[in-house]
Amino acid sequence: MTERTIYLDPDRRDPGSRKISVRAHRWYATVELDRDGYADALTWRGDPPDLPAAYTEAIARMQNTSVDRLRYDGYLGMLSWGDGPRWVSLTVPFAQVEAAVEALCSAELNHDYSGLHALADRLALPIEDWLAPGERELVRGVDFSAPPGVFLRFLRGKAKRHGVRLNGRATLGSVWIRPTLPLAEKQKRELLPEQHPGWVDRWTGYVEPEDAPERPWVGGRGQNLSHRAAPVQFRHVQAPSGSKCPCGMTLRAPEDGGNEHATHHAMWAIGVRAPKNLDWWGDLAVVTTESPIAWRKLTYQVGRMPQRENGYDVNSWSHLREPEQTPDNVRAYLLQANGYVIGYLATHDVSEHRRWDLLDESEYGDQDDSLRPCIDLIWVADSYRRKGVGTTLVQTLADGSGYQVTDVSWSTPVSDAGRHLARRISPEGIWVS
Repeated sequence: MTERTIYLDPDRRDPGSRKISVRAHRWYATVELDRDGYADALTWRGDPPDLPAAYTEAIARMQNTSVDRLRYDGYLGMLSWGDGPRWVSLTVPFAQVEAAVEALCSAELNHDYSGLHALADRLALPIEDWLAPGERELVRGVDFSAPPGVFLRFLRGKAKRHGVRLNGRATLGSVWIRPTLPLAEKQKRELLPEQHPGWVDRWTGYVEPEDAPERPWVGGRGQNLSHRAAPVQFRHVQAPSGSKCPCGMTLRAPEDGGNEHATHHAMWAIGVRAPKNLDWWGDLAVVTTESPIAWRKLTYQVGRMPQRENGYDVNSWSHLREPEQTPDNVRAYLLQANGYVIGYLATHDVSEHRRWDLLDESEYGDQDDSLRPCIDLIWVADSYRRKGVGTTLVQTLADGSGYQVTDVSWSTPVSDAGRHLARRISPEGIWVS
């Protein structure tokens, strides 16, 4: 799918003009309405830039159904969207791109939100029907279209949101389910109705009809070991409430069952797997902005590790388009061990530096205009920290630039970990820029 821009106002050069951008991703497309300049123009005239309530309601409904559809299709990655007043972004399946563009145009120009509601209706899934009580078989191609395993995983997530236990099993062409309501979930929703508005108990007291389908037996326990069991009792205690893992991901259980966190944490701990299509002729690779795209993509992936761990707004490596020369010689050092990239150093050349003795209250020295390599960021996989990997990266940078390791420059502010490394390398002080 070709990326394109649709202008909504006659004069596209007007700073207050609005436009819709369409961008394709691997699993979906984003249809984004840019009304940033338009909102500024409204504010300057004294008019409120906020979207009408009916507009934001239609956008929210469209976004929720579209996210459900993508999860239903099997996408487990992160999704983001905007609902104005400066940006309105829709994440939609490829087949609905044109309908989303038309619906956004009509909503923005004509205040007609029926297109957004119609698109939401088209993408809506019969989740309430799927979670209805009773033993039944849902057949692929008749009741759902996703692969049975993908569909069952999606349905388990939705059942959990409803407080329902989904006794399910995927077969080659169908999914068997029997949604039931645990007693603890029933009590919680009845005690806290304000937290579960609109919730209705459809499962308690449900009796299977005599002609209900019987799930084929495929082996397993010959008896129900939970028959007549007493429900588990719960108590209110003070539990640890930390919400962030050292790798940068949240500790709260996500909808994907924690797969994204587990994948990211493994890369943070042992390194990023080196792609098989890249030949490593040495332990350390120097990637520039003119390197093949496979190397630059790997550098971007490694750069995501410190970005998420430290909460940076942007990735320290962003050169993912055509090869280009940079005036400050931007490059990255990737250190490989055991088939994983375990060390990363981003750098560029700069000619303004001052000396610093690494003490908190000390002032910088006089300016030096020598062209030196400047360390922008260093990251080491958690399992390899405090083993000299950072020192190896800095030493390699210095050797390749013709400088002593004590003469390279460091980008400010220097983090606590970076300051500890700098003291080991250059205890008398460092150059900063």
